[in-house]
Amino acid sequence: MESKRARLDRFISSKTGMSRRDVRPILARGEITIDGNKATDINQLVDEFTHVTLNSKLIQSKRPRYIMMNKPTGVVSATKDNTHQTVVDLLKRKESTGLHIVGRLDFNTSGLLLLTNDGRWSRRLSSPESKIAKLYRVVLEKPMTTDYVKAFAKGMYFNYEGITTKPAKLEIIDEYTAKISLIEGRYHQIKRMFGRFQNRVVKLHRLAVGNLSLDQKLASGEYRTLKEIEVKTITKGVSS
Repeated sequence: MESKRARLDRFISSKTGMSRRDVRPILARGEITIDGNKATDINQLVDEFTHVTLNSKLIQSKRPRYIMMNKPTGVVSATKDNTHQTVVDLLKRKESTGLHIVGRLDFNTSGLLLLTNDGRWSRRLSSPESKIAKLYRVVLEKPMTTDYVKAFAKGMYFNYEGITTKPAKLEIIDEYTAKISLIEGRYHQIKRMFGRFQNRVVKLHRLAVGNLSLDQKLASGEYRTLKEIEVKTITKGVSS
């Protein structure tokens, strides 16, 4: 997703059709405000959420939005699909405009799913360099042993991609149930890792992303807006 920041003169020009040269005297007369303050620098960067007025006329007032959903199984992590219901279909129409998905979940995987219109926030969450852990609960068809813990911690070689997965933490709850924390999101990674033991994943549910845990009050298919503190602290303590 490309950056939506632009220099102030370019932004005003694109929104009004006036030349960039004409923006300077308007700026000098104090007729442009940025987030409620008079703009003074033509080089100031404006992003998609900057509140801008020109001669007291509103030019842009878009606000960032962040949503947590308890995704059900049998729903596609997509904005559109010709065959299946999508997670966006679960939102009220007025709330779905402009949103994109942060870290998709498979069709048969449930749990914490994030949606936003803030590209910079979603890029940070999705970037491998950020090393943000995702926590899942998994239910298996066959019993596990401690050999699983060692194999996940060591990493597994995926021949198709020609890569070795990064170490993942596996905590056995009982012989059929475990929690797994990983910082990657390879194609069907968790199912493929358990597949090395010929053990089929029966249920997979995402519990947390970074410091943000799924709100237990949300029933399957329900969602809510994130609190400001949740948006700010989800990546607290992880790599920049």
